[in-house]
Amino acid sequence: MSQRTACKAMNLSLSSYVYEPDTDRDRPVIDALQQLAEKEPTYGFGLMFDTLRREGKPWNHKRVYRIYKLLKLNMRRKGKKRLPSRNPKPLTVPKQINQCWSMDFMSDALACGRRYRTFNVVDDFNREALAIEIDLNLPAPRAIRILERVAEQRGYPKKIRLDNGPEMTSVALADWAETHGVTLDFIQPGKPTQNSFIERFNRTYRTEVLDLYLFSSLTEVRGITEKWIRKYNEERPHQSLGKLTPVEYRKKYEQENSNLGWH
Repeated sequence: MSQRTACKAMNLSLSSYVYEPDTDRDRPVIDALQQLAEKEPTYGFGLMFDTLRREGKPWNHKRVYRIYKLLKLNMRRKGKKRLPSRNPKPLTVPKQINQCWSMDFMSDALACGRRYRTFNVVDDFNREALAIEIDLNLPAPRAIRILERVAEQRGYPKKIRLDNGPEMTSVALADWAETHGVTLDFIQPGKPTQNSFIERFNRTYRTEVLDLYLFSSLTEVRGITEKWIRKYNEERPHQSLGKLTPVEYRKKYEQENSNLGWH
């Protein structure tokens, strides 16, 4: 059977069957995608394409996606554990900085099996990571010190969205919030999707840090996390922010409000 007849029987165009990539012309795209895939193994196509555009690469979406599939980058294994999808319900996006923060605790284990925790704080307005504190134990007074440290640099939030964990429902946290005029907005028990901004942040942090590395010490976790926060806030484009980084989005907001002050 000829190639033409076989392709016709399979409803496949002959040009698609005999196509071979022009590796010379596509070499810059291939190299850029492979380098980015090695540097950021958790990035999917959308984030890779946005990153290349931010780097000034001129290639169009169709061409990059074709090469992305030819390189089988969509078949990469991403992380050591697969997380269940939660399909969080959309929340109302705050209109300004410090209108609402979200905070949550996570847990993981070192290579020796010893458990540790992280305390994560995010500004819902621009998804900016305000803090990730890491230690074996993180009681309520420690969490309050972290919130106070962030507030010294950024100001106090009007509201904090949080779950009903023991640290979150402590008298000490309630007293701190009342002192500084902060409303504590507790989600319903067993409803993590009501805190979807921090839930999504937690998934990204777990995928790109906790599940990607086998840590032997808290010092290693803190070092990698510090670098990741900087990249997350200053380099990583976010679809929900119009492909700006959290820092770019905040500066854009500050500039717009500064201009309004002149009128």
